[in-house]
Amino acid sequence: MKTIVLANQKGGVGKSAVGCQYAYYLADLGQRVIFIDLDHQMNSTRALIQNRRATVADFTSSELLDGQYEKLPGGDFVIVRGDDSLSRLERQPDNHNSYVNELKSFLETVSDQFDVCIIDTNPNPDIRYASALITSNYVLSPIQLNQEALDGIGSLLNHNRYGYRKIKAALNPTLELIGILPNMVEPTPFQRDNFKQLVTEFARLLINVDENSKQFAFIPKRSAIAEAQAEGLFLGDFKKTAARDAWREIKPSFDAVARYMKLEV
Repeated sequence: MKTIVLANQKGGVGKSAVGCQYAYYLADLGQRVIFIDLDHQMNSTRALIQNRRATVADFTSSELLDGQYEKLPGGDFVIVRGDDSLSRLERQPDNHNSYVNELKSFLETVSDQFDVCIIDTNPNPDIRYASALITSNYVLSPIQLNQEALDGIGSLLNHNRYGYRKIKAALNPTLELIGILPNMVEPTPFQRDNFKQLVTEFARLLINVDENSKQFAFIPKRSAIAEAQAEGLFLGDFKKTAARDAWREIKPSFDAVARYMKLEV
């Protein structure tokens, strides 16, 4: 089983929508998917529970980290839902090592049942965020094209406690940063300028759509994406023309992420 964590130390970047749609996409490819929502805001949980395709585990993600989990239900697409108790875990430092170990043990236990685990994290760098990075194989970081988000790339990489580079060097040497995924991209002069700045300063962190082009992966801002997320739907199954058009724009970027993870596309 391969584990990917969606991480960004800034909220409101559309991370949950990317995670949910990527989960639907992988399930549509025939991958067996487990989704763990570590964000107490539970945006991913609400969307995935609406989708009848996903089976809901009998325990929450805070119970998982606390070692209070039971056998998962059958099925090829399962969600471990978020809950309010997640926000209190950072204030229990004596249990932090235990949270990491419980998540690692859980992932090892279910590794034969699933092909991919997707972990959605909270935007604050805390023990939940760290636990996901310490136990995952890959990191994908959706961002918005504004100056605050561009400045935040440094925190993603170099946070003094939970930066990607520190986690990789000290705790998880196999962790790979797939890259930065610009999200909710609009064809405005302001965003075009920010994209140019992103390419100039962080081209090595962007994701090539394929080996033969210089096009970078991104997710456009489309009302159909927000509508699909609100209704718990896979964009590729949405019957509206606007949704089908949006999916054609998004799919090459998801294909690129899946290829990086060495998944069959």
